[in-house]
Amino acid sequence: MSTNNRLSDLGMKLMNGVHRAILAVSGGRLGWTLGGMPSLELHTTGRVSGIRRSTMLTAPVHSKGRWVIVASKGGDDRDPLWYRNLQANPDAEITVRGRTVPVRTHTASPAEKAELWPQIVAVNSRYAEYQTKTTRDIPVVICEER
Repeated sequence: MSTNNRLSDLGMKLMNGVHRAILAVSGGRLGWTLGGMPSLELHTTGRVSGIRRSTMLTAPVHSKGRWVIVASKGGDDRDPLWYRNLQANPDAEITVRGRTVPVRTHTASPAEKAELWPQIVAVNSRYAEYQTKTTRDIPVVICEER
């Protein structure tokens, strides 16, 4: 793994840690919204280890029982590990404002992504910037409450 990849991964872990600390220190009063988007904690099962893994993400598009998350990894050329875990096991859980719910996930089809992408970018234009940084087609993941 290159030094840039290591630094990028370390930065992502640090941001996740800070986000969790804000939630913990505030007793859950702060940190459930970032950049105008609701945040959530995604709980997946490690595709190799089988261990429960968790990461903090934002959901730029959401409705009752449905959350859309973006596997952008800040425009990195690599898919986030949480996305690879979901590919191996689409059943997961998400925690939103302290409430944990089971979800079934799937990668948006090209038609679904074509419908969702303008909504995603309208909420946060950085996603469009991330797509220009990589040749990887950034996956959009739909999480639906089970």
